[in-house]
Amino acid sequence: MKIIRFLIILFLFLTSYTSASSAEVFSLKRDDQKTQDTTTFKSQLSADNEHCLKCHGQGKYEYTNETLGKQIRALMCSERIIKREEFYNSNHKNFSCTDCHSEQYSKFPHPGELRMEQKLNCIDCHGGDPKFAQYHFEEIDTEYKQSIHYKLEPDGFSCWKCHNPHSYKINIRNSLNIKETILYDNSICLNCHANFDRFQLLTDRKEIDILKTHEWLPNQAAHFLNVRCIECHTRVNDSILVSHFIRPKKEAVRLCNECHSQNSLLMSSLYKFRSKEQRHNNGFVNGVILNESYVIGANRNSYLNLFSLLGFLAILIIITVHVIFRIKKLKKIQKGGQDVSIS
Repeated sequence: MKIIRFLIILFLFLTSYTSASSAEVFSLKRDDQKTQDTTTFKSQLSADNEHCLKCHGQGKYEYTNETLGKQIRALMCSERIIKREEFYNSNHKNFSCTDCHSEQYSKFPHPGELRMEQKLNCIDCHGGDPKFAQYHFEEIDTEYKQSIHYKLEPDGFSCWKCHNPHSYKINIRNSLNIKETILYDNSICLNCHANFDRFQLLTDRKEIDILKTHEWLPNQAAHFLNVRCIECHTRVNDSILVSHFIRPKKEAVRLCNECHSQNSLLMSSLYKFRSKEQRHNNGFVNGVILNESYVIGANRNSYLNLFSLLGFLAILIIITVHVIFRIKKLKKIQKGGQDVSIS
């Protein structure tokens, strides 16, 4: 019994020591991370863009009506308001407005036929360009055209339905804060799925209650805060940075062990951008997940697994030896009783 107690105490000590040292390493990593300062960014084309933003960069605009001979103030349509801060922090911050829009927009009032102007798509600029080959835009385009979203409109559900060209920025590739990425990416989905007015522009279905449709999911709040919608609603593609194959809801991930296992789905989706060196730290399998959260079944420590196995084997051996000695002792007692009765 003393040996068993000793083994249990040793196992608990090693468990607490390993966990504490690992937690210290991960917390230091988080403290050392620095966020790049973008507040001082100044576009070389800001002066040209200001010709547009002096009206489209605010909630109201003012112009001279030459027919009436007076100044007119009007409210800018919310869909046409471009926030300067968001634009100059987006992926397209180095562009001029007329790089994507017609030069005729420089005239005011704008010619009416410009309302029918065809909007450029991602592939129009990024497709076939060797500089962007590493991002596989052509493959993204092919994959997305198989998506349930793409089939919602006769002409195809465009990139800009989800990625606003005036504010969109790649988050997960540039951010060290996974929680920030989760919030940013989920807000893209919720922009329609939690906004019934926008949702009605695409479908005649009834309003969807996100919480009710996910009521089968245990501990909803923890899941919504720690994983993105696309972790469960897309098909993983190793060659694409972010999967764009949105699957029908009946094909969404529902099995717990898809994420809560050593081969966690999260390692090929949410955490796929972290380096391979970060994935095994201090004996932890899927250790990179510990930077942000603990996922039951996915976070495993190889040292603790070994100690657990050795402890289990030791206890099993002790029990086996104990049983053998008890059996032998019992046989001696029985044999001694038989000898006495015979004599």
